[in-house]
Amino acid sequence: MENSLMFTIDSWYILIPAFLIFLIYMIWGIVIKQKYRFGQFVLLLSFAVYFLCMIHLVFFPIEVNIGEYANQTPWFKSINFIPVLTIDAATFILNIVMLVPFGMYLPLLSNRYNSVKKAASMGLSISLSFEVIQLLIKIILGNGRSTDINDLIANTLGAVIGFLIIRKISKNSLAQNFLHTLRLE
Repeated sequence: MENSLMFTIDSWYILIPAFLIFLIYMIWGIVIKQKYRFGQFVLLLSFAVYFLCMIHLVFFPIEVNIGEYANQTPWFKSINFIPVLTIDAATFILNIVMLVPFGMYLPLLSNRYNSVKKAASMGLSISLSFEVIQLLIKIILGNGRSTDINDLIANTLGAVIGFLIIRKISKNSLAQNFLHTLRLE
């Protein structure tokens, strides 16, 4: 008798329904409540697509491997607590790039994100959430993802860079007018 459970969870089973629910909510907000202008709808829709793509890259596919043939390495050995010295340059750069758009969206989504410190805090928060969820998936489902302090550093840096880019762009009066049509009140 085999006591193992092994299968793959692809992102489409979760992300497509999530996107459709969000899209219905947005259309309801525009048509029924007249809550959003067209530019705001485009901003929120593009952010949703970006965020779901980010979730796809960070978590999927989830390789469930529970039981007799599961990875026997203790989950706590998949955590890298050593910053900088253990950096994989390509992964570090990709993690920075992944959160640059997030930092650019922040001041457009809320007026609260009006400083580098707040953008860094939000970048760190979202990155920490990703790392904790990856760890929980590893513990519960036996997935091979690791949790890495360098990802926290890179993602936070990416959010800050994105925030600085949008702040620089918004100093141009033409760009400022365009961004104002997108910005949520």
